[in-house]
Amino acid sequence: MRNFGTRGPVNPQENYIVSRTEATADFSNRVKEGRYIVLFAPRQSGKTTFFQRALDALPTASTEIAGADAESTYLPIRLNFEEYEDYTPSAFYASFYREIRKEIEVVFRKRGSTLTEPLNQFLENARITDHVEMREFFEHLVSFLDNQKVVLIIDEFDGIPQAAVTGFLHSLRHIYLPGKPRCPHSIGIIGVKSITQLSYDRSISPFNIQDEFHLSNFTLTQVQELLTQYTDEIGQTFAPEVIESLHKQTAGQPFLVNRFAQILTEELDIPKTELITMVHFAAAHARLLRERNTNIDHLTTNIRKNRHFERILMEIMTYEEGVRFNLHDELISELATYGVIGEGPDGRCEILNPIYLHHIMQAFTPAVNGLERDYFAEENINGFLNYLTPAGEIEMEPLLDNFRDFIARAGFRILQVPETPQEYVGRHLLLTYLDSFVQTVGGIMSFEVPTGRGKMDLLISHNQRKYIVETKIWRGDARYQAGKKQLAAYLKLENVQEGYYVVFDHRKEPEPRVETDHFDSLTIRSYVIPVI
Repeated sequence: MRNFGTRGPVNPQENYIVSRTEATADFSNRVKEGRYIVLFAPRQSGKTTFFQRALDALPTASTEIAGADAESTYLPIRLNFEEYEDYTPSAFYASFYREIRKEIEVVFRKRGSTLTEPLNQFLENARITDHVEMREFFEHLVSFLDNQKVVLIIDEFDGIPQAAVTGFLHSLRHIYLPGKPRCPHSIGIIGVKSITQLSYDRSISPFNIQDEFHLSNFTLTQVQELLTQYTDEIGQTFAPEVIESLHKQTAGQPFLVNRFAQILTEELDIPKTELITMVHFAAAHARLLRERNTNIDHLTTNIRKNRHFERILMEIMTYEEGVRFNLHDELISELATYGVIGEGPDGRCEILNPIYLHHIMQAFTPAVNGLERDYFAEENINGFLNYLTPAGEIEMEPLLDNFRDFIARAGFRILQVPETPQEYVGRHLLLTYLDSFVQTVGGIMSFEVPTGRGKMDLLISHNQRKYIVETKIWRGDARYQAGKKQLAAYLKLENVQEGYYVVFDHRKEPEPRVETDHFDSLTIRSYVIPVI
């Protein structure tokens, strides 16, 4: 029985897999045209899986294709540079040669054939000690391959020794420029960092021949395709809203999609005869938000690498003006490389998916802010339990009224919360307060949409009910009023009748407000809370 794979490259014999038919055809066409292709994307985004399957789809010397001649066949050589980072250039090229020879032998063995004697003799006598000898090796190799076209795929290209980068790329460029026929006929370079982000002499452009290839996250249709494979094999079905919500929360990020499906189908012990519903989705979602896995560890490790990342991420999430997606800015470029942010439809930065947003906020929000004892007035002896009705429903209005009063009680001490910039302290405190509440009452707090331009919608789920809170920074009355209408439209979309709008006012002379507005059948309770 197959399963949803989250441990390295997936394959159709063991795992459910998205076909990516259009992308595979695009890649195959570029290979046939002899392009030198680069694909740089975050870890665990499906790069290696894609290239392995795309190579397997290429016609080889043993493939029987009607009307195909020898010139339509390919010799794929797969390499991985992950281990080479600390090698000297000479040690790197020596290992590079050994790996090429081994891969050629593997290809022939898989085809049920052996190396010809001239090819075997050539490989026995060849050597590669630098980039020039690498170029000469390929120039001679082609004469022993019976018109097969070499396709060289290099995974984890970032691991190439720094001292070898420039010469290696120059030689590939030297091979490419004279035109076809050439060896390698086509090259695929795969990594996290782009060519321009690798450390080499930036006054030259050793690889301006590159053909960039973009591998997008899964679409909703592809997520449906993936889950349908499970249904076809096992018989268990997913409610349509589960599939839509899964795609919405992950934004189609391949690891997160598979991990979500893995929890639903393997870890929640749902009987295989039962429909997977939104109740099950909520349980899986809660587990994914609370667990640490390799993908989330990569995320949090990367955003903590540079203390300036917190500032720019908070600006993306806080300011309605947004932050322009400018890859010439090294901070933005690095965060995009790590798969933390992307370009929104308006050309501004966005956090790539709500699950990442949740973990980013958790990473930057102090677990203890030193103000927890001020959460409640002295007469409140039951704490957060005061804000649950006997029927188990959340009383959001008094819960947020108390938060407003807590800010007033804490006074200037809110600006002394450790390691929290003043312009973000209000949101940090609200998130910590609500997180403490949901932990107490057994609820779940999450974010609903990829976030940019100061828009942050919090969703609290409890007893199969949803409560929506939107937070912003004060940017004038016109934007404040517009925010209410935006929230009303979102409530309508989510089929929720009441929403809550919390705006933090950092002006020297703030205007605190608490008001209730009605938009048709919807009710919005708004707070403008001074942070001074």
